[in-house]
Amino acid sequence: MKWNKLVKSILKTAVYIMDQTAERVDRVSDRAVEMADDARDMVAPREDHTLRNIISFAAGVGVGVGAGLLLAPSSGEELRGSISGKVQDIGNRVKGRVSYATGTDLG
Repeated sequence: MKWNKLVKSILKTAVYIMDQTAERVDRVSDRAVEMADDARDMVAPREDHTLRNIISFAAGVGVGVGAGLLLAPSSGEELRGSISGKVQDIGNRVKGRVSYATGTDLG
């Protein structure tokens, strides 16, 4: 009877130790995964396509405006004058914003 209790006690202790070891392994494994993800982000950060999307949108708007001007019912001279005026207006706005952002005068 005493040997039975001793064997049960040893087995319970072994199971407890294995359970604790498994929990530690899980924590260490989770930490290793986190470290691997951090290292991967440092080596090859995830790409941000915001600027590319904004430029694509602006190009699409420009093509749409250009097509609208070209397809509008007006004479060639009026159309050329309109396009020239709009291009100059956009150029002046861009220069103004760059000047404001950089604190320099581009005009």
